[in-house]
Amino acid sequence: MLFARPLALLALVVASSASVAAQPHMETALAHLEQALAELKQASSDKGGNRADAIRAVEKAIAEVRRGIEYDRTHLRPGEVLRR
Repeated sequence: MLFARPLALLALVVASSASVAAQPHMETALAHLEQALAELKQASSDKGGNRADAIRAVEKAIAEVRRGIEYDRTHLRPGEVLRR
């Protein structure tokens, strides 16, 4: 149990490194979206509902980018080898 967290973290870093090498633009976009979400969540809430709508839109965009990364990682195009 003591080693479970460090091993899980290591696996996450390795998996993340592999996807960065394979999809640098998607990973960069994901990082920017995550930063935007953090900024939106820190903003004051008096925006006429627009801040909440923006948070939902960015959360949806993050989910879509992650799905796109996963799809690309698990599907082959002609002449490609599977990236893990």
